[in-house]
Amino acid sequence: MWVDTHAHLDAGEFEGRGAVAAERARLVGVACGVIPAVEKANFATVQTLARASGWAYALGIHPLYVGRALDTDLDELRQTVERALHDPHFVGIGEIGLDFFVPGLDRERQQHFYAAQLRLARDFDLPVILHVRKSQDALLAGLRRHGFAAGRPAGIAHAFNGSAQQAQGFIDLGFALGFGGAMTFERALNIRRLAATVPDTVPVLETDAPDIPPVWLYRPRAAQQDADVPAEPNTPQQVARIAQTLAELRGWTLPHTAAQTTANALRALPRLAAVLAVAQARSVGGS
Repeated sequence: MWVDTHAHLDAGEFEGRGAVAAERARLVGVACGVIPAVEKANFATVQTLARASGWAYALGIHPLYVGRALDTDLDELRQTVERALHDPHFVGIGEIGLDFFVPGLDRERQQHFYAAQLRLARDFDLPVILHVRKSQDALLAGLRRHGFAAGRPAGIAHAFNGSAQQAQGFIDLGFALGFGGAMTFERALNIRRLAATVPDTVPVLETDAPDIPPVWLYRPRAAQQDADVPAEPNTPQQVARIAQTLAELRGWTLPHTAAQTTANALRALPRLAAVLAVAQARSVGGS
């Protein structure tokens, strides 16, 4: 069985049918996954969707959304997290982080929200799910400044694409690294090299659905415009096929890949164990 550690099933592309996408994924072996929030407006949405689908959720404010967020949203986040501590579907703080790739974003405001959410995670001893885009060193500096260290809940550096040295920085703090659709492109040499060489306890699987489609779903924009039908959307159903790329890169069997990446996900997000246990029992029961 597989775990998709990052899928935005509440995204508009799913047209309100995220639970259906989760069920279709279950039928092909995806036991469960994690739905990260991105702003205050979707806190309740991801909670409801996770409970309906038997998945987990994280709560946070994404760096691409801080421009329209208010400082009071951080207070709302703290209150929502406090209430969620009793919810077995809740696994951590996310998606948070820094994005230095998209032009025009206010870096100072991103840093303000990032720091506040790291403090929140440390206050409740929760792991974080990090958005990492051209911001690896700044993210690491923030983590170290706020007391993240091996032996404490760390989390996942989602869609990781940094240097080997930067990867080691996250690994030294106890983080897992997320590998998904980007790894399936042969030209993604750095990502594939990392996927092949990081320690066994580090890689976790993700789709980032509906974003970052794997190579077999990718269609250039011009081709999409000319096609009679749109390209197939990226969904959690793709996890097993993405996992095959990881297995090939590391010389693993698929059963070992499933067992190892699931164990890694549970190490990164310990509260996920409760959701996975229910999902596994459901699978054994055949319901």
